[in-house]
Amino acid sequence: MDNKISTSAEAVEAAALPCVHEVHADPDAKNGLTEVPEQLQKTDGAKSQARWAYERLILYIQNFEKQLDSEHEVAMGFVGGDAGVLRIEGMGYYDPDIVTFYGTDGAGAKTQLVQHVSQMNVMLRALPKPREEVPANRIGFRLASDLET
Repeated sequence: MDNKISTSAEAVEAAALPCVHEVHADPDAKNGLTEVPEQLQKTDGAKSQARWAYERLILYIQNFEKQLDSEHEVAMGFVGGDAGVLRIEGMGYYDPDIVTFYGTDGAGAKTQLVQHVSQMNVMLRALPKPREEVPANRIGFRLASDLET
């Protein structure tokens, strides 16, 4: 048990900092998020809901990609409809509350999903990469590096 006494200011700050907690059926599973990168641990009162959602989605996409073999890429399934799957090729946000995904659908058609953060339901899926001779695209790492700039 932690007997550390915190000031009320420290308690408020700790409550506002992002944390990650996951439990899996397999106690040895290494497929969940385990830490929040330092640049995302800082609270920022000016950050919109869209920016918060965007940053956390990047973490989940990046973590999902770490579990893929070299023959698969990340895609997302649409929840609540027959819209299918979008191979994620880009992602963005529009303050204060819109997140957008860019990519291609199963037939190769250019696709964009624009979603309000209150309606956010994203199912990440592994799809075989479209061309065998090309290395698998890892969009999560590109998105994360963009946060650092």
